[in-house]
Amino acid sequence: MPSDLYVALSGQVTMDERLTTIANNVANMRTAGFRAETVDFKSVFSETRSESVAFATVGTQHIDRRQGPIERTGNQLDVAISGDGFFAIQTPEGLAYTRDGRFTVNEAGDLLTVTGHAVTDEGGAPMVVDPARGPISFGTDGTVSQEGAVVGRIGLFAIPEAANLSRYGDAAVLSDLPVEPVEDRVLNGVRQGYLEGSNVNAVHAITELIEVQRAFEYANSSVSDRNRSLQQAVRTLGAE
Repeated sequence: MPSDLYVALSGQVTMDERLTTIANNVANMRTAGFRAETVDFKSVFSETRSESVAFATVGTQHIDRRQGPIERTGNQLDVAISGDGFFAIQTPEGLAYTRDGRFTVNEAGDLLTVTGHAVTDEGGAPMVVDPARGPISFGTDGTVSQEGAVVGRIGLFAIPEAANLSRYGDAAVLSDLPVEPVEDRVLNGVRQGYLEGSNVNAVHAITELIEVQRAFEYANSSVSDRNRSLQQAVRTLGAE
């Protein structure tokens, strides 16, 4: 098969992966705490032929850590992080980290995410309150109180910049490096009655989705045209 077909096909594979990533970002534009994902691609040069041929490689995915917009909800169990850090939640895969602060409390008093995962305190243990004791108050430093008495402090954890993140669910991530508790609770804290939205740039994402779809269709058309030309050449030569 001619090298130009291989190049075009490698481009289609990378564009398909990029389309999947962008479509997922668009689908989660209104998911609280969602972190957009980007894909980086590189070219690989082959010297197996008389001329060098560049192929596109399968992309490396990166999760964008930039903060999303914070909006007031007025719900006492909605909590947004102000500054750096992530909430820690217990999952079957171990501790995951999220900025989705839509919390609930079950009958046992466990502070949970909307997906049912236990939220931890600053020591990594499940955060527990008394469901019969009254409203829950979150201080700006993360302290959790009921009826004026402090019952604990919600955990905030810093993920190293060098860590590779993988997605867990819609709005949580897993880190391949150990995290550290956020010590500065003055610049970094929480806001009760607020939620952080998705950090997806809606206009940019939709524009990029349209551009990549058009590029994929163009590449697909090119491959089809080249393939028809080859088939016609084989039929012509075979008839001679």
